[in-house]
Amino acid sequence: MPVVLEINGFKFKFYSNENNEPVHIHITKGGGSSKYWLEPVIDEAYSYGFTVRERRIINQLINENVDFLKNKWNEYFAKK
Repeated sequence: MPVVLEINGFKFKFYSNENNEPVHIHITKGGGSSKYWLEPVIDEAYSYGFTVRERRIINQLINENVDFLKNKWNEYFAKK
């Protein structure tokens, strides 16, 4: 599970066996966990253990870094 980005304790990562799903990212911090689809549009798949404020922060961070996150996904799964 490569961590591709870490900002303010939020770790953005993906699982190596999920390349059969659309591009997405998992986010963890403390006891919180969430998953966001990055394509075709940014959309929260689920979120557990994060406050509303933290979820807004996560959404903002994803929007600011979506191209980077998509590139990391494509780079990683192209190697497999």
